[in-house]
Amino acid sequence: MPIEKLRRARRADCVVSFALAAAFSFGGVVAHAAPPKVVVISLDGATPELVHQFVRDGTLPRDRGLGLLIRTGVTADRNVTVNPSLTAAAHIAMTTGSTAARNDIPSNTFHLVASPFATTISGFGAPIGGYTFTNHVAEESASPTAEPLWLALRAAKMKVVTATFPGGDGADIRVPGLAGSPIIQSAAKRTVDYTVPFGAFDGPNSSAGAPAGARGFVLNASQFADAPPSTVAQLTAAGKTFFGTVKQTTAPVETITAFSGPAGGRAISVAALDTTNDGVTNYDTLVFFDQAGIQPGPFALPSTGPAYVKASEQRSGRFFIEGSGNKSGVGFYVTFLAPDLSTVRFSRSSANFIPRNAPVLANVDDINNNVGFWAPQADFRIPERLSPGYDNFPDIELEAVYEDLVRTFVDYQTRVALRAMERVPDADLAMVYIEQPDGSEHQFLMTDPRQASNPRDPTSIGANQDPAKRARYMNYLRTAYQAANGAVERIIQAVGTDGRGRPRSDIIVVSDHGFAPFHTAVNMSAFLASRGFDAAKVRAITSGPAANIYISLKGREPNGVVEPSEYLVLQQQLVAALREFRDVNPNYVGRRPDPVFDQVFARPTPKELTDPTFGLGTSRVIGQDSGDVYATLSLGYNFDGTQTPVVRRLGDPDAAADPNPVLSVPNFYGAHGYDPRLKEMSAIFFAAGPAVCERGEIERVRNIDVAPTILRLLGVDPAATVQGRAIDLCRRGHGHDDDHQRGHQHHDRHEHDD
Repeated sequence: MPIEKLRRARRADCVVSFALAAAFSFGGVVAHAAPPKVVVISLDGATPELVHQFVRDGTLPRDRGLGLLIRTGVTADRNVTVNPSLTAAAHIAMTTGSTAARNDIPSNTFHLVASPFATTISGFGAPIGGYTFTNHVAEESASPTAEPLWLALRAAKMKVVTATFPGGDGADIRVPGLAGSPIIQSAAKRTVDYTVPFGAFDGPNSSAGAPAGARGFVLNASQFADAPPSTVAQLTAAGKTFFGTVKQTTAPVETITAFSGPAGGRAISVAALDTTNDGVTNYDTLVFFDQAGIQPGPFALPSTGPAYVKASEQRSGRFFIEGSGNKSGVGFYVTFLAPDLSTVRFSRSSANFIPRNAPVLANVDDINNNVGFWAPQADFRIPERLSPGYDNFPDIELEAVYEDLVRTFVDYQTRVALRAMERVPDADLAMVYIEQPDGSEHQFLMTDPRQASNPRDPTSIGANQDPAKRARYMNYLRTAYQAANGAVERIIQAVGTDGRGRPRSDIIVVSDHGFAPFHTAVNMSAFLASRGFDAAKVRAITSGPAANIYISLKGREPNGVVEPSEYLVLQQQLVAALREFRDVNPNYVGRRPDPVFDQVFARPTPKELTDPTFGLGTSRVIGQDSGDVYATLSLGYNFDGTQTPVVRRLGDPDAAADPNPVLSVPNFYGAHGYDPRLKEMSAIFFAAGPAVCERGEIERVRNIDVAPTILRLLGVDPAATVQGRAIDLCRRGHGHDDDHQRGHQHHDRHEHDD
């Protein structure tokens, strides 16, 4: 039966199933609408190896979430991502069906050549498909080199939902750092029928002058006194049960000032309650409230009122910053609470919000008012003690804070996705992004004996690596995969399943890239300086193990200083320096020195120095806004993670011999962004539903095949810019549809590069 007919034949059952699921998921309000025809869920950083390992050992159930998709649908042994294997590049590639070089999103962070030399842009907020740069004037392109698949779908009168999915943000994109910059990509191309942008940072600043972001607090009994009668009365009016004397901090512990206000901030006080009627004073609950006092509620979202946090529950309490223009909030987590208040430790998260871009403001307010403000995300700065106040917290407590953020943020993203699906009846496509397990793999992927289990102790490798910590970290990975799997299961339940357990919508679950452990941090600035490169002429912008190295070319960048003739010399010197760099430390390499850089590519240049295209050449790997040299590190090395002060690796030269080391011990463990052809960088691909065969196995697919596969399921022709091929979800073997493949033979010549 043709795919379209098969789907229509099952639509009636879908309506009933989704309505029942909606009644469960949305507080009993039945949504009388069919689920999306196709749902794409991206689990950031999920790897085939860990998914299958966790299914085998029972960490992930075989009958729910990914296990259900494996049992009732098809699985790809490998999903080859793009170069670089980074989150922004890979998501835009799967959205457009084109490589990073073609869609001009070459990294998570990079430089638009139309910008001043020192300016960067986020790959999540850059123009998809590039922009026109004629005569060194940047303009929105009438013929972009790639386009999001939702443009073709909406042109076909289909409905699309994006829930925190990269590229769907409703933002106008301009050239950073360029005064009076024109719009180089309009919000209309980044807006669908229901668009929820990913959250953004809103501080807070600290009244004590500490850096913005999360903060740890350590208090003792001397900082508490008997609470004033007003606090006791407010707690009673709020219906709280407590025994004995309520204690309260003698002064606010801080004044939170979010970037978006309110003026003067919110002064946070803490009350301590004993909620156990056992005749013994043992404080077990903290109440966080501001100068408005402990209001009784009820509270209409996004407001939360005070945060009530019981230490034994190991769960954070959310706290909305009343009056914040961006509608932001924080979370409080109590890591240790001595019954007599002799030691009190708690963490306050950073504040984030959903960007209030005008074209999608109604959607943003709908989420704020029905799901709540943007929840605190898993923050690596907490376990790495990069945010202030955490130095005196035990590792295990900081890890507990992180694990709570993993669970609560995935839950929040899932509820956002379900709300978005509910709000667009009978959507044709829903695209959902889930941040885990990526964050946890960055933090906890300690699987290589060369990784220092204590980042501040270079001897903690090999036989000295802490086995208990390694085992604990593996359990944290299990938690992340369980949380992500739970999100998939909740979405499956929302669309419903048939009598055989198959989803009633075509559900595709992918990841953007794989993961690999790394043992060495690489300081790219130190490397360039050690080779004599002038920072005013050459700068590297790194993301993970990928580096785009730019030369300040006169006539290209508005403030460029390098003549074309010197550009060629610098480019050749860069390529040579990168290819020659070797690690000679026997604690980390074998008998022969290992190359630190794995891939090195140079931007093509025309023969004539006066050619107006000089400095704008592209190739299968180099896009318009890629570096003039693009390079990736070998497995085991990463540009992120250099500590301050630097921690020298075991066996490396001391400070006298090497005062500014390039290689050092990092403070976290997992990375992606390497050569996409490496099996470690393979992403996942699972699919099940009405148009998908059961128990099928596909040997190999590609990240760029996701978009044309979705379009084929929905009966819409791909744009001419699409390089991928539709996957035949009912064919075992290589996984691509031969007829569709013949129409894209030209694009397939470079398949091995992607």
